[in-house]
Amino acid sequence: PGDPGLLTARALELIAAADVILYDRLIGAMALDGARPEAELLFVGKEGGGESVPQEETQALMIARAQEGNAVVRLKGGDPFVFGRGGEEALALRAAGISYEIVPGVTAGVAAAAYAGIPVTHRGLAGAVALVTGHPRADTPPDGEGEEAALDWPALAAFPGTLVLYMGVRRLSGIAASLIAAGRSASEPAAVVERGTLPDQRVVTGTLQTIAETAGREAIQAPSIIVVGAVAALAGQLSWLGEKVLGGRTVAVTRARAQASALSRRLEALGARVVQAPVIRVRALPGPPLDPAPYDLVCLSSPNGVAALFERLAAGGRDARALAGARVAAIGPGTARALAEHGIVADVVPERFVAEGLVEALADVPVSRALVARASQARDVLPDALRKRGAEVDVLALYETTVEPLSAPALAAARQADYITFTSSSTVRFFLQAVQGSPPEFSRATRIVSIGPVTSQTLRENGLEPHVEAERHDVGGLVDALIADATARG
Repeated sequence: PGDPGLLTARALELIAAADVILYDRLIGAMALDGARPEAELLFVGKEGGGESVPQEETQALMIARAQEGNAVVRLKGGDPFVFGRGGEEALALRAAGISYEIVPGVTAGVAAAAYAGIPVTHRGLAGAVALVTGHPRADTPPDGEGEEAALDWPALAAFPGTLVLYMGVRRLSGIAASLIAAGRSASEPAAVVERGTLPDQRVVTGTLQTIAETAGREAIQAPSIIVVGAVAALAGQLSWLGEKVLGGRTVAVTRARAQASALSRRLEALGARVVQAPVIRVRALPGPPLDPAPYDLVCLSSPNGVAALFERLAAGGRDARALAGARVAAIGPGTARALAEHGIVADVVPERFVAEGLVEALADVPVSRALVARASQARDVLPDALRKRGAEVDVLALYETTVEPLSAPALAAARQADYITFTSSSTVRFFLQAVQGSPPEFSRATRIVSIGPVTSQTLRENGLEPHVEAERHDVGGLVDALIADATARG
């Protein structure tokens, strides 16, 4: 229903194994982090009142990809069989002779209410709950009340429990009036939960008589659920989400999708609404198995390099023990953590997490032959400095970064964000490629956040002045700098 932490274990397994993922508008970008890099990700979402992919086209696409021999995941917000049209899609698959599995999910009517502190059932208050669509089919024959005439208002008004209405916020005034006219008490508690389970969730409460006016005054929009019943009054007592330091702010993350999740999770935990705008893709480069025995120093400049290094070691039947004869240097704590996951404690980690800092940290380290494992395009500060000391240096390109196409909605959201973060020079260059121009046009309110001086210099070379630069040049330092700026600006 929004928060990717509510994905089921089975859903995560299938996302990781999928060849093709067809996903909806309400799927958070981090829910796709577990997809394989080569998986095809297809947006088939529907925007209320805006452009949408026709249901028939979505079903045809599912069938076509499956018939090509792909493992296809149709990823939906909430539960596929609760106002998710999953039944229609399953029938289409059955008619096409394609086998399928249904994976139940956590539905928004329960999850958003819980995140707002509203139990949809409660001893003594509500012994039943009804999940109701607030958006009946447009082809329902009208009988004087328009589309909403498809609902049995007297039955809903008499229902002895909680009503949870989906997709009804645009019709809230008519829904409330219809329930009251059919006999539901005008003084009954009611609540609307906007963007439930997400960091920028908002909740408004009132009575059935006042809730539409209150929601309109607060400009509540879709996606939202409406809760009608005595339990809605518990929202004030049981609310738990709370305000956070980055609450109400939108932060765009331009890192590669595979690396963005850690940063995005930290930002969301602080209350930010994260816009995923990955403009780079990391690809390991092919190469022969690696034997590090000839080197007395091995330098790694990123977690991506660590992963690729161990792939090359494994290709030759080697593991962490092959590095026993060398000192291992990491450019920063992120790289050091990646090494630690493979059982290697870095011998050298500089105080400044840039190549110049690593050069300084290695000043007193004896070296005769060094291996610098890095991306295909990187500065030569470190190898040049080691060569000046008389060391023999081999530079091994283990991976490359390439441009990741950015969708028009993601680009528009990034341009309107309160903050946009750049964690490397490559994210700057590829973002500018994505916008097809330099410098791009941002909202006046958008503040540019740089991870360090090298990235800042690349920004300036392209006509962009960073508003915030991290003092500690890693993801943690970037988050700290962003928090300090947001706090100072109030």
